Order: sequence, then structure tokens, then C-alpha cells
Amino acid sequence: MSRLRTFGRFWWDFVVGDDWRVAAGVLVALVATKLLTSSGVNAWWLLPAAVVLLLAASLWRAAGKSAAR
Repeated sequence: MSRLRTFGRFWWDFVVGDDWRVAAGVLVALVATKLLTSSGVNAWWLLPAAVVLLLAASLWRAAGKSAAR
């Protein structure tokens, strides 16, 4: 069980990392892209746009925390 727990912790840390909001945002963007393409919408642009916005938000939060110190 220890190896399974270690494997799970590795993937959690790899995917979620320091900011769970980014991981959740990417998951929401993936699901939204899938739903839109399933309904016939050309939604190739949604995921890159979401990643750019999530990165900007993450950097904004990190800069705010750094400035507060």
C-alpha cells in the first residue's frame, strides 16, 4: 500500500502542485472544450486562452503575496 500511496502523492503533487486553482481551471477548460466540440462548435481556442488567463491569475496572486511580505 505504501507504493500505491507514494505513486498517488507523486501524481497529486505533479498535477496540482502549488496552486490547486490552476489545476481546477485547466480541468474545467478541458471539460468545456469537450462539451463544445461535442456539440459541433470549433473550440480549439478555448484551452490555450484558459491557460493564458490561469497563468496570469496565478502570477498575479504570487506577486501579491510577494509584495505583502
